[in-house]
Amino acid sequence: MSREFDLAIIGAGIHGTGIAQAAAAAGHSVLLLEQTAVAYGSSSRSSKLIHGGLRYLESGQFSLVRESLRERALMLKLAPDLVHVQRFYIPVYAHTRRRPWQLRLGLSLYALLAGLTPESRFGTVPRRDWNQLDGLETKDLQAVFWYQDGQTDDRALTRAVLASAQSLGAQLACPAQFDQAHLLEDAVELRYTLNGVAHDCRARVLVNAAGPWAETVARRITPALEIPPLECVQGTHLVLPGELERGVYYLESPHDGRAVFVIPWQGQLMVGTTETPYHGDPSLVAPLPAEVHYLLGVLKHYFPRWRDLTEGDLTATFAGLRVLPAGSDRAFDRSRETQLVTDRRPRPRVLSVYGGKLTTWRAVSERALNDIAASLPQRRALARTDQLPLKPVDR
Repeated sequence: MSREFDLAIIGAGIHGTGIAQAAAAAGHSVLLLEQTAVAYGSSSRSSKLIHGGLRYLESGQFSLVRESLRERALMLKLAPDLVHVQRFYIPVYAHTRRRPWQLRLGLSLYALLAGLTPESRFGTVPRRDWNQLDGLETKDLQAVFWYQDGQTDDRALTRAVLASAQSLGAQLACPAQFDQAHLLEDAVELRYTLNGVAHDCRARVLVNAAGPWAETVARRITPALEIPPLECVQGTHLVLPGELERGVYYLESPHDGRAVFVIPWQGQLMVGTTETPYHGDPSLVAPLPAEVHYLLGVLKHYFPRWRDLTEGDLTATFAGLRVLPAGSDRAFDRSRETQLVTDRRPRPRVLSVYGGKLTTWRAVSERALNDIAASLPQRRALARTDQLPLKPVDR
């Protein structure tokens, strides 16, 4: 393996593999280091949705929604075997906080930001068809809106992006432990351990895309980097026996008004997610009993047919971590914009990726490459990421 690279990237989640693809497509030499497995962390523990983020309209994150909808359309085109359109249902009850006029306004804006494409269509379900909505509770039900968004297998998508990057020349070292890095004037010297053997290499730029491990990685770089105030927030999902024939249900928790999805997933149903502050080792994140109780409560509240389910019926549970800006407000209300932080301008040696959404991985990767372009040599581009098809990988 070469000891000289244009980019060394730490973390083979969706952002690490995405930046590897973007850099390799631009003709750069890339080394990608992953400590455990591809998509081991947050990139395999999401809600499996490629969506614009309808609820982000309430907090005024219009640019994020617009970008997400643009990327959704692109993924439906480039990865039809990995991303598909799914119908979403939003029931409105007497107790629902968002009134029908608010939802209609929000869905109209959502469609407008999507460019009024076929995927942006929405409407209401006639009352006569409510009994066909997978056993949804109809007591005090006032209206049911439907719209469309995308669904994916997040792990499979990440693997497909990695395969694309490797086809363009990117190299993967896995499982590889990042040990340390030292910043030189115009380069970075790295040490990592692969199969018990220490390796040294040099890169023009180091990209820290380690997700919830990003702060740990940053503390192994000298001279010390400034780390923005961040917080890890745990999101738990449950997988249960049962099938949803109509699509995804976008529900409002009767406890605190949070958005909870009930999603068809591999012949079963998935319920998520929660937002619980997490301060431990990212490797040890696991669903909390209170989160399991909370999510089962939401499911049973809206679907009487599953009110006899207990924790013993769970097929699987999993928890992932989001990296969000630290703040005193609820995690639910904080920005989902990705933070791209460089160590200096105009020629950075380190770029750190904090937070972000599965949906916008490609756009974020292109922005990241643009942010470090001044530190990279001119190369002959091999491809454009907005034209590269993504195919499932058998592994």
